[in-house]
Amino acid sequence: MAHPSQLGFQDAASPIMEELLHFHDHTLMAVFLISTLVLYIITIMMTTKLTNTNSMDAQEIEMVWTIMPAIILIMIALPSLRILYLMDEVNDPHLTIKAIGHQWYWSYEYTNYEDLSFDSYMIPTSDLTPGQFRLLEVDSRMVVPMESPTRLLVTAEDVLHSWAVPSLGVKTDAIPGRLNQTSFIATRPGVFYGQCSEICGANHSFMPIVVEAVPLHDFENWSSSMLET
Repeated sequence: MAHPSQLGFQDAASPIMEELLHFHDHTLMAVFLISTLVLYIITIMMTTKLTNTNSMDAQEIEMVWTIMPAIILIMIALPSLRILYLMDEVNDPHLTIKAIGHQWYWSYEYTNYEDLSFDSYMIPTSDLTPGQFRLLEVDSRMVVPMESPTRLLVTAEDVLHSWAVPSLGVKTDAIPGRLNQTSFIATRPGVFYGQCSEICGANHSFMPIVVEAVPLHDFENWSSSMLET
């Protein structure tokens, strides 16, 4: 959960998000070094009037500013492609959940269970209890077992939506008539908040997403109680 005046991303709760954080730091360092070098060269040129033709058009300089950007791009591209591959890989999921976007709420279907499905609506501000977050709490959370690969199938019933939970490193478009697939593993217990990230109409900002990761035995108790009701 983000907090006031926070710098950076939310704490990672999945291996993919940890990889994304590392890649962000890696890329930011490359940007910092490039910016520092360019600023240094500009400063030198302004203070020493470095306009000598032999210096500016030297063959060595031409080679450096051609080869160095290519090396930097390769250093950024390789880890980026690796993470893209990991995000697209779904290996033997223990649980499959189908998330359906509506105007303006989410529905969840646990496909491993025959009758486990429910709608998830935002709790109005007037009904919040102390400790709950305005515009982020829902009446029925999506509960998942921690440390278990979870496959998420995302679609929509009316217009474009987007299922996004920053702490889990998940953001998948919900498109009517199409089934998109992603996966995640919650590495620690907790409650993780997200929102629809596609402008889907007047109440776009009123369809939050809440994922609760619990130990496996707690998940089994929850699923049993949901099936009984």
